[in-house]
Amino acid sequence: MKSLLLSWQAWALLSAGFAALTAIFAKVGIENVNSDFATFIRTIVILLAIAFMLSVTGNWQAPGTVSAKSWLFLVLSGLATGASWLCYFRALKLGNAAQVAPVDKLSVVLVAIFAVVFLGERLSPAHWAGVAMIASGAVLLSLKI
Repeated sequence: MKSLLLSWQAWALLSAGFAALTAIFAKVGIENVNSDFATFIRTIVILLAIAFMLSVTGNWQAPGTVSAKSWLFLVLSGLATGASWLCYFRALKLGNAAQVAPVDKLSVVLVAIFAVVFLGERLSPAHWAGVAMIASGAVLLSLKI
């Protein structure tokens, strides 16, 4: 069990499961709520949940121990997350969850491309084939047929 908790694959699967629940819960929750206000509520809940987790696990860290580079990129990441959430909730308000979520997961394709271009990561031909399949699947699921 301990090795499972140290496995990135287990955490990634949990992330995918919670992301799926996010789409379903959000689609129901935004029925009579402005999508931007819904994103605000979600953000407050996340802030409180993470503060609780940091308290329980004792993982609070003094802000001064974080480098300027880390601060910059974490702030940029936070801004990108906020923009993503606002767009996602707006898309859910306007479209079907079963179509919005797969298009949102095109982020997987973009991450692969950005990782190669900006981080110098290398993907094997098999990995590129997987990226292409994810892109194709997202496009197929987004079509109204």
